[in-house]
Amino acid sequence: MIKKLLTATLVLAGLGLSAQTVGKITDPVEWINPLMGTQSKPDLSNGNTYPAIAVPWGMNFWTPQTGKMGNGWAYTYDADKIRGFKQTHQPSPWMNDYGQFAIMPVTGKLKFTEDDRASWFTHKAEVAKPYYYSVYLADANVTTEITPTERAAQFRFTYPQTDSAFVVVDALNKGSYIKIIPEERKIIGYTSKYARGPLPSNFKNYFVIYFDKAFTVAKTWSGNKLSATDLELQSDHTGAVIGFKTKNGEKVHAKVASSFISFEQAELNLKRELANDSFDATKTKAKAIWNKTLSRISVEGGTVDQTRTFYSSFYRTLFFPNKLYEIDANNKIVHWSPYNGKILPGYMFAGTGFWDTFRALYPFLNLVYPSINKEMQEGLINDYKEGGFLPEWSSPGFADIMIGNNSASVVADAYIKGIRGYDIETLWDAVKHGANNEGPMTAVGRKGVKYYNELGYVPYDVKINENAARTLEYAYDDFAIYQLGKALGKPESEIGIYAKRAMNYKNLFDPASGLMRGKNQDGTFQSPFSPFKWGDAFTEGNSWHYSWSVFQDIAGLAKLMGGKEKFVQKLDSVFTLPPIFDDTYYGGVIHEIREMQIANMGQYAHGNQPIQHMIYLYNYGGAPWKAQYWVREAMNRLYHATPDGYCGDEDNGQTSAWYVFSAMGFYPVTPAVDQYVIGAPLFKKVTLNLENGKTVVINAPTNSADNRYIQSLKVNGVSYDKNWLSHSALQKGAVLDFGMAATPNKTRGTSESAFPYSFSTAK
Repeated sequence: MIKKLLTATLVLAGLGLSAQTVGKITDPVEWINPLMGTQSKPDLSNGNTYPAIAVPWGMNFWTPQTGKMGNGWAYTYDADKIRGFKQTHQPSPWMNDYGQFAIMPVTGKLKFTEDDRASWFTHKAEVAKPYYYSVYLADANVTTEITPTERAAQFRFTYPQTDSAFVVVDALNKGSYIKIIPEERKIIGYTSKYARGPLPSNFKNYFVIYFDKAFTVAKTWSGNKLSATDLELQSDHTGAVIGFKTKNGEKVHAKVASSFISFEQAELNLKRELANDSFDATKTKAKAIWNKTLSRISVEGGTVDQTRTFYSSFYRTLFFPNKLYEIDANNKIVHWSPYNGKILPGYMFAGTGFWDTFRALYPFLNLVYPSINKEMQEGLINDYKEGGFLPEWSSPGFADIMIGNNSASVVADAYIKGIRGYDIETLWDAVKHGANNEGPMTAVGRKGVKYYNELGYVPYDVKINENAARTLEYAYDDFAIYQLGKALGKPESEIGIYAKRAMNYKNLFDPASGLMRGKNQDGTFQSPFSPFKWGDAFTEGNSWHYSWSVFQDIAGLAKLMGGKEKFVQKLDSVFTLPPIFDDTYYGGVIHEIREMQIANMGQYAHGNQPIQHMIYLYNYGGAPWKAQYWVREAMNRLYHATPDGYCGDEDNGQTSAWYVFSAMGFYPVTPAVDQYVIGAPLFKKVTLNLENGKTVVINAPTNSADNRYIQSLKVNGVSYDKNWLSHSALQKGAVLDFGMAATPNKTRGTSESAFPYSFSTAK
């Protein structure tokens, strides 16, 4: 009986913690769990993340490496051993890494290969924060700590008493160089390893490492062979080992920085960013940077779990694309070009796929951090000048993966949302060039552009994969180009063609199924057709997922589906259908299929990007309360600040940006339009501190687990019945007062005058 009472008490205490309401937060970085999403593997993604120890948009990140060097799954929560601490630029395990190298302390026998030096660890002796990482390496009896800057970092190793304390530096394979300079307590080297190319032949990540203790041992190694005579080595796979005698509890510090330009620039990056700072001073600065960056949004009145999940998701929106540029000795911004290998002036960013991030991540930056996206737009100008096209996936140069021409959306949304002060005319030329040409590889420019421009779609039977998905995305991208052209005052003679092509989505609508379907060159639909077949005409999804990809004209889509009532019924079907699938195109179950199957939300596949906006489309059919219901369901079911906390790939901030937007109560269904579509806020209060000094306060005092439905909304004290909010109005500052209740208001937002923007009905 006593045991039963104790168990009940503990359960109730746990429930109380999760239900406890959190007030005003003064230290937001401490609410972040960088391990969210790390319990992943190739056949089931719970995020496919790694703990990124870095500052926002930093050129370099650091992570403990549990997987083999070169394995995209760098850190997995279920692993038992750490093989090294890696400087990484990896955007996702599927893209893998570039310019990486690793550092690892060992003791006792001199062990330098990754298998030999690996040490057991436990999460019980691990501290992971965005600005600081610490772990106890049991086999070495060493605690390793890391704290970052944009292009440098500090390490602190706490050793036992031993005359055999070592640090191993691994410059990895695919061509590397290492040199030990004992008199300066210094190691320099470079790595030229990268996963996605092509890259110019001079690609290198140069690094310098300074220690605060003299070396008693200095050796280099190549492959699995140690050299006691050569302090400088260049080969396929090089590394170094330095050693010293230590007292029990002695702390040895290392300062490390890198550069894509030169050793001299790496030295400059180290001196500029670390100077004479102690480890703790760097840690304090990194924490302050995080708290300042996170202070743009503050949430109150959620549960502990909701607050942790919000800030952990927020953290993931602040990394990619990351800086590839550096600051030279004359304080000029310069970069190594991943297109021509030259050192050139200006900004450069890398590590993002627009197929994912055009949807919410870039709109999030335009709302909350426009100045960093201004830099990113300037980086895109340099991409175009140096590479001849805008990248659709940069890692760090052109990567031949995914589909679409969504750079058009990224460029258009930034300008339409008010970002200025860069060469938009060059970007205008760039988006037109990308829209009308095939690129140097399939994923750059528009594959099948000749068919698309002549027929109005990319045919199913001309051996261009994922043709229906390409058609739908090209049509939206044409809309984005048209919107940008209008904003720039371009003549209709120049931009009218893009308005016409924006309606090409209609060419793939199949009245028989009420869904999008591949179409042959002769105008007949593909046959046989299964709306549950993944891939084939679509990208990482099926027709049930991609049929909603008419961001620019949801009213037109609803009309094709038979009007708003039938449109809403079709939306409902996504959730009521069983999670059946046809995987024959792939020849097996890909992880995105499995993630949909196990989520118990029917055909709704939130773990991948194509359908993530779909819930908000109820607002275009006169049933906004259904959006309110399903937005809350998705947040509650699919996101948690835990190692298995995502429902699929996090993907460079996109899946996290969905959560952050949705928690605020609105979402950018149509980038390149000055609107956000309303869902329902998650917290009792959200304060958005805009970069221009204005404030948006989102009040929902009656919000709760049960009260997820909007009864009323006032904007600046005036009753407001639209299903959307204006970006330009929010930029002036606003107070949004939501009245929330447990039952839906089925009269608010139901008239067509309340519906968000659609191209075919826009006045």
